[in-house]
Amino acid sequence: MEEWKEFSAKTADEALTNALIQMETTSDQIEYEVMEEEKSGILGLFSKPARIRVRKKEDVTDVVRNFLEKTFNAMNLVVDITLDYDDIEGVINIELKGEEMGMLIGKRGQTLDSLQYLTSIVANKKKTEKYVKIKIDTENYRQRRKETIENLARNVASKVKKTGRTAFLEPMNPYERRIIHATLQGDKYVDTHSEGEEPHRKVVVTLNKEFSSELPRRNNYRRRNNYSRDHKRTYSEKRD
Repeated sequence: MEEWKEFSAKTADEALTNALIQMETTSDQIEYEVMEEEKSGILGLFSKPARIRVRKKEDVTDVVRNFLEKTFNAMNLVVDITLDYDDIEGVINIELKGEEMGMLIGKRGQTLDSLQYLTSIVANKKKTEKYVKIKIDTENYRQRRKETIENLARNVASKVKKTGRTAFLEPMNPYERRIIHATLQGDKYVDTHSEGEEPHRKVVVTLNKEFSSELPRRNNYRRRNNYSRDHKRTYSEKRD
């Protein structure tokens, strides 16, 4: 954390201007407190200048790194942390590497999601002018999980189209539910929506009745085949 530096001038505004010049920074990069307001005195006598103290804001990436290092030390994990701050998008991309990354990922990525959520809180605790998004990944888990969910969505949609029955998926976080919706939005034969309250909110896949008539009559075809086989067998038995 940066040390406080004191500045004085006729007014607090002048003191702040002097501070910015001397510290070679801008107002959005510092925080300051007025220690003493200026006093004009009587007839210009006994006047006192304003006094402020100023320090540069702590770099958000340092805050994030410090939090993660303390967390991993508490878990007795050796983790290599790589930070990439995209200032334009306002995103800190964090890549974690180590020997026990499965522990950090957790079941269906729940531990990784929790770590990402807590890191986001820490990163934005004192940074008020611009919200910083946090994205944490390890061993390309996010992409692999995305592909798994996309495949799940397509398989479930196929089953719904074959059977006509509504499918209820397991509870998912908002990000994973969006993947389901996005994957199936181009399939006119099915509709998707979410039901329930967090953290048990889930995606429901239903048959689109408007276009369901265009689907192959597989069930009817199967029943006709069964009927035909049964009929032939019965006829044969009677003949015998």
